[in-house]
Amino acid sequence: MLTESSTLTLTINGEERRVAFPTHHTLLEVLREECGLTGTKHGCELGECGTCTVLVDDKPVLSCLALAAEMEGRRIETVEGMQEANELDPLQRTFADLGAAQCGYCTPAILLTARALLDHNPDPTEAETRAALAGVLCRCTGYIKILQAVEGAAAIRRGEDWTPPDDVLYGDPPGTPTGPAAEDTANG
Repeated sequence: MLTESSTLTLTINGEERRVAFPTHHTLLEVLREECGLTGTKHGCELGECGTCTVLVDDKPVLSCLALAAEMEGRRIETVEGMQEANELDPLQRTFADLGAAQCGYCTPAILLTARALLDHNPDPTEAETRAALAGVLCRCTGYIKILQAVEGAAAIRRGEDWTPPDDVLYGDPPGTPTGPAAEDTANG
């Protein structure tokens, strides 16, 4: 069986890398198998779950649907490229501080998608954040900590002092009413 192969120079996380691969391979396959960048995860491989999201020219792209052969001359960023020197990106810090990741499988895609959002819109509303992250599915969380982490990272990136509110870290104090009755009481 004859397979056509490609040898290209790809710009990944700011570095040029010469890579040889079968021409039919996706960007996901090349990143993981040829480049050893395993932060990009295999999910559905149908473009439905978003777990394989990377940034290409600063925009979220489903790497399971993108052919690596079409990536020459484009800037590819994976989660491994978010950290600068020994400094975590504010998104990585707030996700860690708030426990926004459960199993962590979808986290690289969420981090990169959130980074693209914050690069484009430094002060997104919760609705804008939800819309941006809607393409990345997470089975472990209710997304609340993720939304709070993105909000915190946005504040840090804007140069604001940000610490999560105590209830975000520790929950409501004992005896605090919750549920619809508490909302009715709070709204008068």
